[in-house]
Amino acid sequence: MSKNRTITSRRLRLFLAFAMFTANWLTTGMSQAQDASGASPSSRNIGVPPATESTRGDISSDSLKAKSVELWNTPSLEGSDLKAADVIPGDVDIVDGVYTHEVTRVQWRPADPIDLYIVKPVGVKNPPVILYLYSYPFETDRFLNHDFCKFLVRNGYSAIGFASALTGQRYHTPRPMKEWFVSQLPESLATTAHDVQMILTYMASRGDVDMNRVGIFGDGSGATIAILAAAVDPRIKTLDLLDPWGDWPDWIKESARVPGKERPDYLKPDWMAAVAPLDPVKWLPKLKTPNVRIQFIKDVLITPADVQQKIEAAIPSGPDFQIVHYDNTAAFRAAIAGGTGFDWIKQKMQFRVVPDYSESGKPRGKFHPSTRKTHSNRLRAVREVVHRTQEIRCRCPENIP
Repeated sequence: MSKNRTITSRRLRLFLAFAMFTANWLTTGMSQAQDASGASPSSRNIGVPPATESTRGDISSDSLKAKSVELWNTPSLEGSDLKAADVIPGDVDIVDGVYTHEVTRVQWRPADPIDLYIVKPVGVKNPPVILYLYSYPFETDRFLNHDFCKFLVRNGYSAIGFASALTGQRYHTPRPMKEWFVSQLPESLATTAHDVQMILTYMASRGDVDMNRVGIFGDGSGATIAILAAAVDPRIKTLDLLDPWGDWPDWIKESARVPGKERPDYLKPDWMAAVAPLDPVKWLPKLKTPNVRIQFIKDVLITPADVQQKIEAAIPSGPDFQIVHYDNTAAFRAAIAGGTGFDWIKQKMQFRVVPDYSESGKPRGKFHPSTRKTHSNRLRAVREVVHRTQEIRCRCPENIP
C-alpha cells in the first residue's frame, strides 16, 4: 500500500509540473512583469519568475521557459534582448512570370510568430524593398491577391507585408478579449516598431533585396509605427505616410477608433504616462530619414482634424519633408486614381528596372515566359487562417479610410 501511494504521489507531482509548464508556456507571451533590477512597468519581462516564487514538483518549469526582455517605452531595440528563433521558410511560388510569392514565419518573442508576405519581381536581382504597414484592424489577405501583388512589384520593387501586434493572426488566445490594440497601445506600437527592425535584419541576412533602398508605406497606426521605427533605424530611407495616429491626449479624447465606454480608462494619468514616450509628436522632430511624405485627409474621423494639425506642427521644415492635404476622402481617391498611390515612394527610392514594368504590373517586351506554379499547401493553409481571422470583428463600428 505504501509503495502504491508513493507511485501515485510521484505521478501526481509529475502531472502538476507538466500542467504548470504548459500553462506558463502559453501565457508567457502575454505576461508583463517588473524585473529585479527595478525595470519600469512599460518594460516587458518575459519568462522571468518573481523572486519569491518557489519551485513546485520534481522539476521547475521556469528553467525551461524562454527568457527575454522587451521595453515598451521606446521604439529602439536598445535595452531589449530579442533573439530570432529558427525561421520557417515558405515555398516560393512564381505567379504569371511576374512575381514570386512566399509566406515565411519568423519569431523573436514567445507565443508571437509573425507571417511575412514577401513579394518580389521576377528577373530583378536584389530589388529595393518596401514594407507595407496598414492601420489596425488590417488583415493580410490583400497580400494573397494576385492583382495587388502585381501592383506592388511594378517597376521592379519588392514588398513585405505583415500584421502589427494584436492584429489578425497575432491576436489569439490566451489573450483576453478585453485587451486589444488600443487598450494595449504601448505594447502594440513598441513591439511592432521593434518588429520592423528585426524584419529588416532578417531581410539583410537573406541577401536578396537592396538594403540601401528601404522604404515604408504606412497608413493610420501603421504610419505611426513607421515614424517610430525610422526615428531609431537609419536603414529606412523613405517614408510615405497617410493620416498617422498621435498627439495621444487629444487623439484618445476625440478619435472614432476609441469606444466611448472605454475612453475614461485611457484618459487616466497612468495610461497616458505609459503611451507618452511613443507619441509621434515627440519623434517627428528627430527624424533623419532623407525622404518623407505625410498625407492628411481632413474628414477622417480616426485622426480628427485638430490632431492632424498638432502632428503637422511637429514636422520639421525642410526639403526632406512633403505635406499633402485633402479636403475629403473623395479628393484623396481621385488623386490616386489610375494606380498612382505608390508612385511617389518608388520615385524617391530612385530605382529603375530595365525593361520597365507596364501599368498592369507585367514587364514590357520579352522577359520571362508566363509560368505559374500551383500554390503550395502552405499557402492554402495560410489562406484558411486568413479567412478564419476575418471572423474577428473590429471593436469599433467605423473602418479605417
